[in-house]
Amino acid sequence: MAKSKPIAATVTITQIKSGIGRKPGQRETLIGLGLNKLHKTRTLEDTPAVRGMINKVKHLIRIEDSV
Repeated sequence: MAKSKPIAATVTITQIKSGIGRKPGQRETLIGLGLNKLHKTRTLEDTPAVRGMINKVKHLIRIEDSV
């Protein structure tokens, strides 16, 4: 039998505020997370790098759920 990969934890985030007028690093972080328009939702793998990006723009996004 083939070994199955463990299921990776995911986190779903939604952009709730605009990146206009924010510091360039925050705008670039939103783009790096795949968010560029209001109310856009992305499901990403829950890694330390993604968590750091989320922490940087936590005032612009909403974390929907963590699985």
